[in-house]
Amino acid sequence: MSSACRDELRLLIQSGWRLIALETFEEGRAMRLLQQIAESQQRELLPWSLAAGLFGGERGSGSLDDALRAIGMYDKPALFALLDPQSELADPCVVRRMRELLPLLAERHQAIVMLGATLDIPVDLQREVGIVNLPLPRANELQPLFERTCEDADPAVLEAAVRAALGLTATESLRVLRKACALAGGLNDKAVALVVAEKRQVLRRTVALTFHEAETALSDVGGLGELKRWLRQRRQAFSAEARSFGLPTPRGLLLLGVQGCGKSLCAKSVASEWQFPLLRLDLASAFSASGSGPESTIREAMAVAESLSPAILWIDEIEKGFAASDADPRASRVFGSFLTWLSEKKAPVFVVATANDIANLPPELLRRGRFDELFFVDLPVQIEREEIFAIHLARCGRDPLQLPLVALAEQAERLSGSEIEQVVGAALYTAFSNGRDLEEQDLANAINETVPLYETYEERIKELRDWARTRARPATLDAKLVDLFGTQLAGEASDDED
Repeated sequence: MSSACRDELRLLIQSGWRLIALETFEEGRAMRLLQQIAESQQRELLPWSLAAGLFGGERGSGSLDDALRAIGMYDKPALFALLDPQSELADPCVVRRMRELLPLLAERHQAIVMLGATLDIPVDLQREVGIVNLPLPRANELQPLFERTCEDADPAVLEAAVRAALGLTATESLRVLRKACALAGGLNDKAVALVVAEKRQVLRRTVALTFHEAETALSDVGGLGELKRWLRQRRQAFSAEARSFGLPTPRGLLLLGVQGCGKSLCAKSVASEWQFPLLRLDLASAFSASGSGPESTIREAMAVAESLSPAILWIDEIEKGFAASDADPRASRVFGSFLTWLSEKKAPVFVVATANDIANLPPELLRRGRFDELFFVDLPVQIEREEIFAIHLARCGRDPLQLPLVALAEQAERLSGSEIEQVVGAALYTAFSNGRDLEEQDLANAINETVPLYETYEERIKELRDWARTRARPATLDAKLVDLFGTQLAGEASDDED
């Protein structure tokens, strides 16, 4: 059981909070936690639901208002667990009766715990309610459950199965484990792979959050040398050794820049480089989600990310999420909580956000503390274009050294990384249709036929560069500057020799 959540609940009750909201999808797990607290404080745990009423139906009908009347007549120390009270909280009579019960609850050593997946607390009660979130189970919680389910299992395989199930509720984890073991004939490597596959299916129900395979390495990303150096420097910063050294846990980075220059690819490659699970959060989908609403959707996504930590949380085109929220009156509250989480999260969740347009980015997102660094990703320079050509040619089975990469890169001066990839693909189509192997002229023709994004959005790209010049760190060093400094250093060395 989550000790932090249990301690927080116990502290709230001992401190005099008489109304508590416990948000979770795991009702059974939450009720077991409340039972532990009630027993430790010598109180009864009395549940209410719209279907069963209070006291098992003996007193208080299915109506929450009637249940609150019954609570008012009960004088023993107790915890009252109101299950899924959300729909009833819209009743002004219920809100008024709760407020009138507060002095009695204090006198009798009682507390009301509202329990549900989403709890929208009425304004009249917000200052009276302590809010607690029950996090998804971590490895130390799932381990004993899996051990009881799979007796005599190989400890290493069992540990792998536990890691594979992180991000699911305790009930979901056990269901997935049992299904995987039934299909694989026991707990083995095949069963662990099936647990991962089943988890992907389950996480699809988490609106706006998707689980991705981390298949792209940093070496597959052309250029961006300064950004790569920064990331590799922090590769071991999540270890226990780093903690004992005093290093703060890396929080994340914001990649701002021109479309098609490798921001999203770099975000995915971080997960592969660090061997962390990769989750993608779509903020626009969260704000368009029906049902529980954006608050619950964002909260659930953050809970899943924390349960999988250490993990990479990738937010692509974050400015679109802010733009999509403009029509939603709850947007400021949702993004306020999201930005607070970015600043105060304790779990090792490394957030990689990308943005193409600064116009819709609020200033509070850019301040220090949300992210460790803000990098600007520009169109690739000459040496980077050579590297990008080499990567894509090698990927399609061609030897880059057999082609004039320097000349091709010079010709592709204003192309982005993704446009260079399309050039290689178009040249391959031409060669294949002519029944021969790829030639230099195929690539040259493909470059000439490509209309760069720069030609269409030149003014916007220049504005972005001007903004980033004093506000962001370049993801790559300009090759011309490197050559200039190298020439100067060489000259100084020559003078010293003379």
